[in-house]
Amino acid sequence: MATWKLLLLQDSASPLMEQLSFFHDHTLLILVIITILVGQMMAGLFFNKLTHRFLLEGQMIELIWTILPAITLIFIALPSLRLIYILDETNNPMITIKTIGHQWYWSYEYSDFKNIEFDSYMIPFQEMNNFNFRLLDVDNRMVVPFLSQVRMLISAADVIHSWTIPSLGVKVDATPGRLNQVSFIATRSSLLYGQCSEICGANHSFMPIVAESISPSY
Repeated sequence: MATWKLLLLQDSASPLMEQLSFFHDHTLLILVIITILVGQMMAGLFFNKLTHRFLLEGQMIELIWTILPAITLIFIALPSLRLIYILDETNNPMITIKTIGHQWYWSYEYSDFKNIEFDSYMIPFQEMNNFNFRLLDVDNRMVVPFLSQVRMLISAADVIHSWTIPSLGVKVDATPGRLNQVSFIATRSSLLYGQCSEICGANHSFMPIVAESISPSY
């Protein structure tokens, strides 16, 4: 999710997002190297007027351009597979929160301690103050403890939504009749903003997500 004056990914607020950022940089470096090499070879072929009259085949170069892409894909695939397993890992969560997507708002349920339920609506433009972000702030924030593992159970009541907070590296489909799970650890005390990332109707752009990470002893 791009924000004002932001060219790259958002600052990571979880170990998972840090790993995703490292993988992005790793893959981007490989792509830049490939682009430079291919561009240099194409420029050399374009500007070089020399030809080899008796060249019929080159088994060595054919072997190189067959093996080299395979090795490159391995260097991309191995970190990617590692991240896939990290995404699904959940170990002794401190708290479990259930969120349900509606047209067009989110509802949250805390059932580990007291049974707390509330709805989270976007703050209309007419009711905003100078400290609110347009299309991002809500009337009731989801509060989570930072430096603690949080498990999210995500579903929907009507159509498919997507519960997404980019700075946490979390994006999970909210599907009616299905319960999806994701876990994260917020590494700093802050406000974390997200939006529905699945086109779900006319007001798809008006159901933001705000998570407030605070100290567990607060």
